[in-house]
Amino acid sequence: MGRKKQILFIINPISGGRSSKKIPDQIKAGIDTDKFTYEIKFTEKAGHARMLATEALVKKTDIIVAVGGDGTMNEVASCLIHSDSLLGIMPVGSGNGLARHLGIPLSVNKAIQLINKGHYQLIDTATVNEKPFISIAGVGYDALIARKFAHSKKRGFSNYLRIVVQTFIKYKPKKYLINMDGNTIKSRALFISFANSNQFGYHAQIAPKAKLNDGLLDICIAQKPSLFEMPLIANLVLLKMIDKSPHVKIIPAKELIIERKKGKYVNIDGEALQMGKKLEVKIVPSSLKVIIPEHVKKEK
Repeated sequence: MGRKKQILFIINPISGGRSSKKIPDQIKAGIDTDKFTYEIKFTEKAGHARMLATEALVKKTDIIVAVGGDGTMNEVASCLIHSDSLLGIMPVGSGNGLARHLGIPLSVNKAIQLINKGHYQLIDTATVNEKPFISIAGVGYDALIARKFAHSKKRGFSNYLRIVVQTFIKYKPKKYLINMDGNTIKSRALFISFANSNQFGYHAQIAPKAKLNDGLLDICIAQKPSLFEMPLIANLVLLKMIDKSPHVKIIPAKELIIERKKGKYVNIDGEALQMGKKLEVKIVPSSLKVIIPEHVKKEK
């Protein structure tokens, strides 16, 4: 029998507002110790998951598992780009956008069984001003929502929806100059999303046709609908048909440059980061190995 593979589980203890105390016991009960040796570490602050993943890479750890939400996933995955280590995802956050896109179970026990099987796929990643993102980034309204949700004491979909509704009424669309693969357009947009995967999380699909291995980002430019149109828009999002709305234009691109009047927040995999007026967004094809269910089609 060959060498056992090494796994590091990086647990964010505050992801999703759920208790993480039982997770080590679940890992102990479920992981295949005939195949793997494992270690568990808890994050203590923002950025700690990135530090732990970097240390694990130096040790040539075979699989590094992000146990948390999209923010934790981003910190871990950012370190694994162009490496031989596999990214495992145990989605215990709030939105879990990338996990939902890839069909990764939201159950801890089922996610452990997925890791035991070790089936993986090579996916694209992307960058905004050289800052990596894996699932979705964007500017405007969605970046504001990401910031408000991050600062909220409550987690969960009901709180997320409350923030969306409260913020929508007052939010004024901003002017953007957008250059996509050499073609320039001007837009006053509610938000512009750079979608590698298809959704923000909670199955809210902003880019229904986005694929993680096509070498393209789906650039979603959304205009602000009236308050009376919001129920229809919400239904289109949940029905994976938002691209049918006259308020949304989706354009595939490999690179884009966005210029805005002020340096404000950018949504990076659900985390709000402040960046400058000019944003350069690029796809990084086939750059990350992610453990996924075997039944997930390659065109994902």
